[in-house]
Amino acid sequence: MLTISGAIRDAIVAHARRDHPDEACGVVAGAFGSDRPTRHVPMVNAAMSPTFYEFDSGDLLRLYREMDDRDEEPVVIYHSHTATEAYPSRTDVNLASEPNAHYVLVSTRDGAHESGPVDFRSYRIVDGEVTEEEVSIVERYPDVTPDDVPDPKRESA
Repeated sequence: MLTISGAIRDAIVAHARRDHPDEACGVVAGAFGSDRPTRHVPMVNAAMSPTFYEFDSGDLLRLYREMDDRDEEPVVIYHSHTATEAYPSRTDVNLASEPNAHYVLVSTRDGAHESGPVDFRSYRIVDGEVTEEEVSIVERYPDVTPDDVPDPKRESA
């Protein structure tokens, strides 16, 4: 099960809406081994495509170095689908290289990029096998103060 704060979920959805009609992509880092997504890092889709996403290799290298320095790992790797459901494509499955990560997909199809509910789903993808998992949205993590949870308004500025 993915447990994620409402603020981070909202930041991911806002990013997906902002980048529509292109796919949005990003990472939510967390302390190594914690399985707790705490630091939202929106990335640029280097492919600038409505049907494919690609992290910029330089940005990704910098992010991984930064996470290493902070003793973090990618807890969530996310992207949006702009015209299809929030389910991993064959390409998504083939690119999934972090066996401990939660792969979140957000669908902004059918006007969801403007308003209303979006399809927000999480998967584990290990050795090509896709398993959907429950998503639990929490106001804050039990042992974290409200100041530790990122403000999506600050993140998008």
